[in-house]
Amino acid sequence: MASPAPAGDAVYAANGGLTDPLLVSANGHGAAARKAGHGARGRYWVASDKAERRAAKESGGEDGRALLFRKYKVKGALLHPYRLLIIIRLVAVLAFFAWRIRHNKSDIMWFWTMSIVGDVWFGFSWLLNQLPKFNPVKTIPDLAALQRHFGYPDGGASRLPGIDVFVTTADPIDEPILYTMNCVLSILSVDYPVDRLACYLSDDSGALVLYEALAEVGKFAPLWVPFCRKYSIEPRAPESYFEHVAPPQAGRVTQEFLNDYRRVQMEYDEFKARLDNLPDAIRKRSDVYNSVRDAGGAQKATWMANGTQWPGTWIDPAENHRKGHHAPIAKVVLNHPSRGQHPITESNPSIATTDERLPMLVYVSREKNPGYDHNKKAGALNAQLRASALLSNAQLIINFDCDHYINNSQALSSAVCFMLDQRDGDNTAFVQFPQRFDNVDPTDRYGNHNRVFFDGTMLALNGLQGPSYLDIVTGFRIHGQGWRSMYCTMEHDAFCGVAPINLTERLHQIVRWSGGSLEMFFSHNNPFIGGRRIQPLQRVSYLNMTVYPVTSVFILIYALSPVMWLIPDEVYIQRPFTRYVVYLLVIIVMIHMIGWLEIKWAGVTWLDYWRNEQFFMIGSTSAYPMAVLHMAVNLLTKKGIHFRVTSKQTAADDNDKFADLYDFRWVPMLIPTMAVLICNVGAIGVALGKTVVYIGTWTAAKKMHAALGLLFNIWIMFLLYPFALAIMGRWAKRPIILVVLLPVVFALVALLYVGIHILLAGLIPF
Repeated sequence: MASPAPAGDAVYAANGGLTDPLLVSANGHGAAARKAGHGARGRYWVASDKAERRAAKESGGEDGRALLFRKYKVKGALLHPYRLLIIIRLVAVLAFFAWRIRHNKSDIMWFWTMSIVGDVWFGFSWLLNQLPKFNPVKTIPDLAALQRHFGYPDGGASRLPGIDVFVTTADPIDEPILYTMNCVLSILSVDYPVDRLACYLSDDSGALVLYEALAEVGKFAPLWVPFCRKYSIEPRAPESYFEHVAPPQAGRVTQEFLNDYRRVQMEYDEFKARLDNLPDAIRKRSDVYNSVRDAGGAQKATWMANGTQWPGTWIDPAENHRKGHHAPIAKVVLNHPSRGQHPITESNPSIATTDERLPMLVYVSREKNPGYDHNKKAGALNAQLRASALLSNAQLIINFDCDHYINNSQALSSAVCFMLDQRDGDNTAFVQFPQRFDNVDPTDRYGNHNRVFFDGTMLALNGLQGPSYLDIVTGFRIHGQGWRSMYCTMEHDAFCGVAPINLTERLHQIVRWSGGSLEMFFSHNNPFIGGRRIQPLQRVSYLNMTVYPVTSVFILIYALSPVMWLIPDEVYIQRPFTRYVVYLLVIIVMIHMIGWLEIKWAGVTWLDYWRNEQFFMIGSTSAYPMAVLHMAVNLLTKKGIHFRVTSKQTAADDNDKFADLYDFRWVPMLIPTMAVLICNVGAIGVALGKTVVYIGTWTAAKKMHAALGLLFNIWIMFLLYPFALAIMGRWAKRPIILVVLLPVVFALVALLYVGIHILLAGLIPF
């Protein structure tokens, strides 16, 4: 699907798509050009709003507003087989359940009963996940229409609504300052009317280093922002721009741009050096002030550059000046442009030819007291909301994580398209974008991109009341009042950020998310009873989002079942076993056929799909069971899940940007995953050993049953392959080691089994 072009450059193709490349300046200094047309992602989509647009054109718009986004649906040639296959699989699953209940024969009836419960739950959870996907819808903003109707008429002021951007950070250590400041710089330089934009940084740590870093942003921004505006720079976070965009070459760009580029790059390097030196500078400054004012054991305060004590947390914690206990702080770093200009330095006259004004920038740190529940991130947003109400009071708010930056300078305008559209604008409460990351390893070992969810499931929910994934409870309560949300897709990603590529940090993140989902289910926001104005299929999607961690309990039990290979006699969970396995294979193949059709219309790759399957298995044997355990403890003891900020710090290695990927950090939640891995490795080895011992006595049926069991073990091994690489640490840089090591382990286990059999022959029947 083609993306919207900058205002005035959009061209509508015959099929209704926008065909110009997005945000590519004529001088070539911006993002790389993209092909026109729909491309591979758009082959399976067709415009679904032609009648609406025709009616709006004929009537001129009922309320004078235009249609500001395009709607697309999946072509019938793909959608109808997709829906039909879902129905066929549903019938097959029901037939499978009926067959199992009629043939309630097993060597271990208690395990058969448990497997029936597990299979019913698998079928139920699959249905919850699949039903909301019957009508995927893609919505793309029309920036040209927005500019025509809400731009600058006759040189006057823009009629676009004001936007307050809320950036939240909790810790300058786990969330590196450089990431946060790049986030702020990208916001200040976004393509949106400067007098309609304000940025508020919430610092939950109350650390002086973050405030002074923001002050450094105020000094560098008057150079960076005009540079971005003049040359249409993309992306507008300097760290990402200088790292990922090829440096300009003399002769291929103007000398003016080359001079400005070198100047800005040099200033940015100095800016980073100042950020790195801030902790030491603050410490030395505070030591000097404290040595002068020391009065016999007085508390060692942290001092600001203007010679006053910092009201937030101190380097040496003290009463009312420690993390979790400090006074409120609100400081305006950059005033609103109407209250004064932010002049550019005289050493950069060429950049000064463009608009020098900057949006308002404010530092906020809410009061903290250990005697109160501060409601984590929600409380920080409330504090920002109160501060912004007094300073800018914009009509719209965007919530921003400090480890993300604006990757597409038209991102905010794109969101506004949905809020001002004449069809759904009055009913749209919020707009969401897919999460994208630029620090993930090329193979995406731990499924950080999660494109199956962001490019598949979210488009499906877009056909209902809209998606809700950043905060499920808030989305549920808003949808419950009858509002809808929109999902904005852009070929040139709107936002980009940093993901935890370390397995342990990634799993801690999953525990927090899935734990929050379970807490919602066991609250008054339960999808069964809450949200009286939520549509039925939207309610189904919320139910799925709140109970999915429970599935991991049954997956973990099944994944450990190969331990039965150690039992000398054959044990069958279901008889007749062959037909049981055939049923399972048919059902499993069908779910992957449905997945194949999904990745077609979602535009994701098989690697994305496979990584999603692998990480779900890893999470189902570690993070999800841990979340279920936490929830059980919470219900019994009323102690909630501890909020842990996901660390974005990476392992120190200047020669390897993915060094954190190979840093294995052992935590208790990984014990079940390790047990599953050992169990299946051992099962394969024992199976090989049994083959040697009993090859002459096994019937053809037993051989087939053994082969089917081995197929299950091998499938589990493939799913746990990323985990096996993780425990190898830096040896995982050579995956061939694992490929060689596993057969050796299988052979050793087989030899051990044969040896034990020989030693115990005649004593214990094998």
